[in-house]
Amino acid sequence: MIRLFNTLSGQIEVLAPADASSFRMYACGPTVYDYGHIGNFRTFCHVDVLRRALLLEGLKLRHVMNITDVDDKIIRNAAQAGVPISEYTKKFERAFFEDLDALTVAHPEVIARATENISTMVRLIQRLAAQGYAYRTEDGSWYFRISRFPEYGKLSKKDLSGMADGARVDVDEYEKDSARDFALWKAPKPGEHFWQTELGPGRPGWHIECSAMAMEYLGDTLDLHAGGEDLMFPHHENEIAQSECATHHTFARHWFHVRFLLVEGRKMSKSEGNFFTLRDLLLKGYKASAIRMLLISVPYRQQLNFTFEGLAGETAAVDRLRTFHQRMMSAPRATETNRELLAETEVCLRGFRAGLENDLNTAEARAAIFDLVRAGNIAADAGAVSEENAAVILETLREFDSVFAVLEDRDSAITKFALDWAEQEGRLDQAAPEVIAQQGLSDERIQALVEERTQAKRSRNFARADQIRNDLAGKGILIEDSKDGVRWRRK
Repeated sequence: MIRLFNTLSGQIEVLAPADASSFRMYACGPTVYDYGHIGNFRTFCHVDVLRRALLLEGLKLRHVMNITDVDDKIIRNAAQAGVPISEYTKKFERAFFEDLDALTVAHPEVIARATENISTMVRLIQRLAAQGYAYRTEDGSWYFRISRFPEYGKLSKKDLSGMADGARVDVDEYEKDSARDFALWKAPKPGEHFWQTELGPGRPGWHIECSAMAMEYLGDTLDLHAGGEDLMFPHHENEIAQSECATHHTFARHWFHVRFLLVEGRKMSKSEGNFFTLRDLLLKGYKASAIRMLLISVPYRQQLNFTFEGLAGETAAVDRLRTFHQRMMSAPRATETNRELLAETEVCLRGFRAGLENDLNTAEARAAIFDLVRAGNIAADAGAVSEENAAVILETLREFDSVFAVLEDRDSAITKFALDWAEQEGRLDQAAPEVIAQQGLSDERIQALVEERTQAKRSRNFARADQIRNDLAGKGILIEDSKDGVRWRRK
């Protein structure tokens, strides 16, 4: 069973569903006001690893993720763009799922959009008001009364004993440590979009959205709630307060928080010039598979220092895995089973599983697989890989890839998608010249040139063979000669 750190208890605990039906997991999704950055996607990739690990354990999963498609930023940006909120958010929601697909992040069973669940939020606020936890202000807004929930702060472990009773905050995000009554329902400002409801005209506050949708689709008590560490306070703290006051049940049994990342040792920010979306990196020529591999290379509770040197290293790591996978599929077979390799494969598989079960230690899990790559290549060099050996190794790689999801080579198609997007958005000048040149060659054309080079070498026309190699290298295509034949790859 997977043992995972629980932010609420501060302990590593076994993950198990409260009932036999399914594991009920809620993960905070994006606020679709702009393109997601790599800090966001580190969280989504680690949630995906957790999801895949739970499925590998044989658990049935009901995973819900919200889409925040109305909040302060969205209202402001849509007004500046002069378009309706729904039109503004549709573009960035579509981009978010395209980016998830590029990073091979599986979609949850349920996608819950805030604007499609307004009535659910209204009913939850009414429940809180009926019990005295929510109050209405003169402008028609509704607030949660924090003083009525003595356990406020139990998730973030903040000492909030000195909070001012009745002090309010009406913005969706705030960073101060002081706790204040937060908006559940916001009366509209002049010109703002609003919903007409039994609470009066307005729109939901950010915090009530997640509580309402989580309980609507998963019940009063979740098995696990996931999100980035930046959401712990005040968002998740507020979710607990309003949910547990409404139901008088534990809101989430387990809390899973992913640490954010640094970029080249510094906090990522636009002012620092180190702020990157996934699309920024694809246009620079980096592979989506390597980006995913780097984002999950460091366990979720440790801060990742995202560097371009590290990204180059992960590109090589993915190539090494794919080369080994292909070698195990096609290498000549020995007649006798290599018992020592069988034993090493079993040790590596156990190490992989143990890493995942040990607080989702992705570094430990992948290290075990690279041990297998070393052992398998040594055996293949000696011609000591039988049909049975290859089958067991390939099954181990399949299990590894059911979680890490990097063996299938979709990188060229993903880079082409990024270039097409950049062209449509008028951002093609942001693409590296070698990326544009590389995409001018189809896989079929590259393969034809590689075969022409092979034939030129056989005919001892080494000048033509070298010319083809050099021309392809200039366009980011590397040719590799090995014992098992010739293969090529895009940088």
